[in-house]
Amino acid sequence: MSYDNPYHDAALGEEDRWDPDSFVVATVVPEPAREVASPPRVRRRRIALPVVLFLATCASMFYVGGWVYALSLMTILFCHEMGHFLQARRYGVPASLPFFIPMPFTPIGTFGAVIGMDARVGDRKALFDIGISGPLAGLVPTILFCVLGMQRAQVDVFQSGGLQFGEPLLFQFLSWLRFGPLPEGYTVYIGPMAFAGWVGLLVTSLNLIPIGQLDGGHILYALLRKKAHRVASFLLTAAGAAVVVGTVVYGYPMWILMVLLLFVMGPIHPPTANDEEELGVGRIVLGWLTLAFILVGFTPVPLRYFP
Repeated sequence: MSYDNPYHDAALGEEDRWDPDSFVVATVVPEPAREVASPPRVRRRRIALPVVLFLATCASMFYVGGWVYALSLMTILFCHEMGHFLQARRYGVPASLPFFIPMPFTPIGTFGAVIGMDARVGDRKALFDIGISGPLAGLVPTILFCVLGMQRAQVDVFQSGGLQFGEPLLFQFLSWLRFGPLPEGYTVYIGPMAFAGWVGLLVTSLNLIPIGQLDGGHILYALLRKKAHRVASFLLTAAGAAVVVGTVVYGYPMWILMVLLLFVMGPIHPPTANDEEELGVGRIVLGWLTLAFILVGFTPVPLRYFP
């Protein structure tokens, strides 16, 4: 770096004076303007269809179980899906509004709800938080409705004829706390609120199956990364074998559609934008405990018909 001092030039000798011809005059020109890329187009979130499906699912649940059942179960499903949606917004992962699925000609009135999102946008921690927030948010009202509904349940003589609902371990435990051991030939009859809690347990357990794009699949991939593919493939194969045995040997084909959907979905989970992100001990423990909820919330024979 040099400092141009005009007074210093007069004090130099003739031979020390600067020769203007020895300098190159540089002209500073402005850098050509770069083309600024236009921002990516933001796709508008669809609103009309989710709202229509939401109202249709409310009507479907009201049709099969009344307003208490509809309000309770919609609260469970809404909390579950908003858990996903809000976490996706937090991490900047594009996500649709929840699409509720009405099923008025089934005992529960719905096939649940789904949210469309691209899990590859976020990192490993984002995938974990988005995947686990739905089940945890839905479990809060689910367990609440199970407990409150069990307070209004009644014990009476078992009467054959019609549908009988299987009891997951958690539901059996709540029943035992309320009534103790039941006499032979007696059963617990529950109302619409407890039934909504029962459906919430079933839906949450199904979503926690650690395969593919299910919530459990997101959690498992966040925990094990590519090692999750081998675990999910084994579980899908085992589920297929169990359905074949249940259908052929026991005449119980209820899970055929579910397993077919899992095979279509596939066991492979796409990578995130950064699979090397650390989860931390707290998330790892919470993830395994949440997946273990399947053991107490799922029942392999949820519906049986007694003539």
